[in-house]
Amino acid sequence: MFPELKNDRFLRALNKEPVDVTPVWMMRQAGRYLPEYRQVRATAGDFLSLCKDDSFACEVTLQPLERFDLDAAILFSDILTIPDAMGLGLYFETGEGPKFKHTVRTQADVDALPIAKATDLDYVTKAVTTIRHALNGRVPLIGFSGSPWTLATYMVEGGSSKDFRHIKGMMYQSPETLHALLNKLAISVTDYLNGQIKAGAQAVQIFDTWGGALSGPMYQQFSLIYMRQIMDGLIREHEGRKIPVIMFTKNGGQWLENMAAAGADALGLDWTTDIAEARARVGDKVALQGNIDPCVLYADKAVIEREVAAVLEGYGKGSGHVFNLGHGIHQFVNPDHAKYLIDAVHELSRPYHEPDFNDLDALNDLKS
Repeated sequence: MFPELKNDRFLRALNKEPVDVTPVWMMRQAGRYLPEYRQVRATAGDFLSLCKDDSFACEVTLQPLERFDLDAAILFSDILTIPDAMGLGLYFETGEGPKFKHTVRTQADVDALPIAKATDLDYVTKAVTTIRHALNGRVPLIGFSGSPWTLATYMVEGGSSKDFRHIKGMMYQSPETLHALLNKLAISVTDYLNGQIKAGAQAVQIFDTWGGALSGPMYQQFSLIYMRQIMDGLIREHEGRKIPVIMFTKNGGQWLENMAAAGADALGLDWTTDIAEARARVGDKVALQGNIDPCVLYADKAVIEREVAAVLEGYGKGSGHVFNLGHGIHQFVNPDHAKYLIDAVHELSRPYHEPDFNDLDALNDLKS
């Protein structure tokens, strides 16, 4: 049994229930911009050792909560744990990002891949449980995975890519091979996320970081359909509560209607999509998460507060909005500036939730 949740406004907003203020968390909120994170990483020795030790993963997950009034914690891990569990040999080169010792380029390569199960990634599920206990009900814990398409880009390219020439070559020349790979990944991601939910994750996010590199028809065929497959197989209620699912496709604002119909509870928006337009297009089908430009955090407090106010005004009144950056926080951001943003969200958003939340308080008082 886990401690009772004290702050549930993040989960309430994802379910479009009344909240007192707009909840806020930041993608990559535990990471290199924090000096305390850099100290723990140095102690761990390397990034993968940090991810695979549940005590280290727990410590860095909680670090930003000690500094900031955040409304959610997110598991500290990496999106490439599944390909690593499939035997591709994940490693990190300083200054170059993730790489794999083995690539997937042929049908034979795909056929040889095992389907990864949550039990193959027990260090992740162990970390989820450790973190959930350490949070002591302070805020909800978010689990996550990369999308099948995004994972496949790294597996086929062998690491990061600017032109995606190998995977797009496969997509056009041998689509059946890519579909076979994506199907294996969708099965793996589903089991992995369900494992995180069983271990204690109270919401999950699918990071489709490279979905926006596709054309419209290719996005439908090679990314969205597999995320829909995952959502159809996810545990959607656990511990007596709904488990919300957030789907984030970077540079995917042109497909909002199709994304909203895919089964997620919320859509993450990057900063290239106008949040007012997004809300008008999706209506009440899903909650929205985002979407301030991470580079705003290089500006001073007054500018940060101005830009926060603009996003809040763009979304407008009512629940269904989780404030976040449009992508991960940058390495060289001053942590004080992150605090300016988080405090501004709470302070400036309160008028957007009145009188709905006050009416809810009054109703609860009458019931009691």
